[in-house]
Amino acid sequence: MRHLTLTTSAESATQACGRVLADALAAGDVLLLSGDLGAGKTQLTKGLAEGLGVPEPVTSPTFNILLVHQGRIPLYHFDLYRLEAAEQLEDLDYYAVLEGDGVAVVEWGDRFAEAAPLNGVAVTLTIDGDNERSIGADALGPRGEALLEAWAAACSTLDGVSVTEGDR
Repeated sequence: MRHLTLTTSAESATQACGRVLADALAAGDVLLLSGDLGAGKTQLTKGLAEGLGVPEPVTSPTFNILLVHQGRIPLYHFDLYRLEAAEQLEDLDYYAVLEGDGVAVVEWGDRFAEAAPLNGVAVTLTIDGDNERSIGADALGPRGEALLEAWAAACSTLDGVSVTEGDR
């Protein structure tokens, strides 16, 4: 399985990583985000939204569970933190959204392993210091492999970002 680690030196660099990934995203792509509170899940998503041309500010959908933003393609921003069981995903039409007309970003995407898509990217963000973050990304299926390849190339030119690639 292909693995990518991005190390960012500032919140703006974390957002930039999301912004450049947006260029490679297409309808049906899924990013599962995990990490402690404050690790940068929403910052990465803000960058993605900007890269997708979403005009309004993006915030964590913690109390809404799903927020939809319109850009060049829709951005479906989930936050599963408040859900207690995978069965609740059916009430959100979660599986149809993942296969739909936009990009799905799922904060706390590791909460229900049985709901993970076969293709996409699993991203774990960790706090390395006051402003530093590590963004570990694992490919899920062939589409995930392609996304990681494109993401690594795009991030290699960003200021404040170091890129390490490998396999797990």
